[in-house]
Amino acid sequence: MSDPGVILGLAFRILVAMVLGAAIGMERQWRLRTAGIRTNALVSVGASLFVVMGAVGLGTDPGADPTRVAAQVVSGIGFLGAGVILRDGVDIRGLTTAATLWCAAAVGSLAGAGMEVMAVIGCVAIIATNTLLRPLGRFVNGRQRQAGSLLQQADDEDVPTDFMLEVVTTDKSESRIRALVLQAVDRPEYRLRSLDIRPGKSSQTKVMAGVSAQHAGDTAGLEVAVQRIGLDPKVTSSRWWPAETDD
Repeated sequence: MSDPGVILGLAFRILVAMVLGAAIGMERQWRLRTAGIRTNALVSVGASLFVVMGAVGLGTDPGADPTRVAAQVVSGIGFLGAGVILRDGVDIRGLTTAATLWCAAAVGSLAGAGMEVMAVIGCVAIIATNTLLRPLGRFVNGRQRQAGSLLQQADDEDVPTDFMLEVVTTDKSESRIRALVLQAVDRPEYRLRSLDIRPGKSSQTKVMAGVSAQHAGDTAGLEVAVQRIGLDPKVTSSRWWPAETDD
């Protein structure tokens, strides 16, 4: 395979897989999930490389079956997806992220097979599923909570609840404020789920911490954390809010 045109065509397929995988992972990373931009992009690129290897590298072998390579990609992604599924008490987290990784591999396989248009359509469908169907899921969950009894609502107070803590500071003070945030949420009733640093406006940085509380009413510690962190002169703003419980 020394034809420059063929090499450029295959490189274009891999580039399309990387861009589409990154687009899928952007939504996951924005919601502070386990697998973000790089993970989904790597999964998509890896799937496209395997498909290219099966279609081009092994296509010259009369006894080789290129479709077997793509089939192994599907099963192999299952092991990777299992790594992001976590059990948190009675809850299971990471199912949506694992399914997104599996879909990113499918998009990469389509791009590697030369079906770039279908890969783009699949990418749009995946992003739409993770964003547009989210309000529908919250609506269904809300209807279920409304249909529950008062006793069940009281029991819900003992269900672990997720919160987000956001602190806006300057770029130069990011490391020190990050340490303050970690110290503030280091309490027995909280468990740190994620810590993300995002660029803000005018040389500002957002330090965002995802926290799980043992009970839904454990918010006093967050109030204390916001007040304590807000006393720092380099902190522009600090706040917390209940996070989405889906994965």
